Amino acid sequence: MVHAGIQPLFPCPLLHCRRRRLHFTAMASSSDDPIREWILTEGKATQITRILPIGGGCINHANRYDTDNGAFFVKTNGYPEIGLSMFEGEAVGLSAMYNTKSIRIPRPFKFGSLPRGGSFIIMEFVEFGSYREIQSVLGRRLAEMHKAGKSEKGFGFDVNNTIGSTPQINSWSSDWVEFFSEHRLGYQLKLALQRFGDSDIYEKGQQLIKSMEPLFEGAVIESCLLHGDLWSGNISADKNGDPVIFDPACYYGHNEAEFGMSWCAEFGAAFYRSYFEMMPEQPGFERRKELYMLYHYLNHYNLFGYGYRSSAISILRDYPHIC
Repeated sequence: MVHAGIQPLFPCPLLHCRRRRLHFTAMASSSDDPIREWILTEGKATQITRILPIGGGCINHANRYDTDNGAFFVKTNGYPEIGLSMFEGEAVGLSAMYNTKSIRIPRPFKFGSLPRGGSFIIMEFVEFGSYREIQSVLGRRLAEMHKAGKSEKGFGFDVNNTIGSTPQINSWSSDWVEFFSEHRLGYQLKLALQRFGDSDIYEKGQQLIKSMEPLFEGAVIESCLLHGDLWSGNISADKNGDPVIFDPACYYGHNEAEFGMSWCAEFGAAFYRSYFEMMPEQPGFERRKELYMLYHYLNHYNLFGYGYRSSAISILRDYPHIC
């Protein structure tokens, strides 16, 4: 069962969204602007010299705040239905990855609500450099993060977060297959049924959930800290050429689930070789890889529509023959 050649009608739409230039005007005084207030107090700056829009996306606005104490990266959004939870989840995820001391992560400083609606997050500004020949280092550093980031609570995360703008439920479970069935595939299948009335995908997905236990036979499933949304738009390199990952949807899960966005991540042979040198490949990896891809195809279907349905349904149609 190989779907490497399947290309969705709209590949990696978030990449195009993030290339769009968005503009945000900061409030004039610090008294009604919590971003400015934090930078000029806890951020230890005495003046903000420039606010520069640096490209946002479909979901958030992004700005660089230049100060006499360096630069800060600030994201804002105006999603009342998501509220503060999106940036809380991002901040907690960034902190968890940062604390593994493995791969470079922008350090989060502050998140909160905006007085006129919406929310914000302030984090370390990372100057990006040349994004070349980092595949091998990226694979090794990602494996180091997976090895260092463990949780005795099992599979899940301390807060719920979002994958794109879709809520991602992270209630703790001691059983990975149960967690992935209920909070990943099951949740997305319910969304597809609610939003599109897609009973075909829903029914095929439920059949897969009931029969996918054999896909994990022989594999050692450990709880690892995952970035959760690792694709090319969330990977770069700093000015020293070291890989940087950001915009996470973190949780503790099976390490292989990290490759669910591989169809949009441009991972090469050097990446996998370096990764598996530290985290040995488990039996059945290639069969499970598309199971994890299915979660993200379903999410893209729910977020962006029918251009992703064919990729999801192709995987669903093949899996019963394997199980």
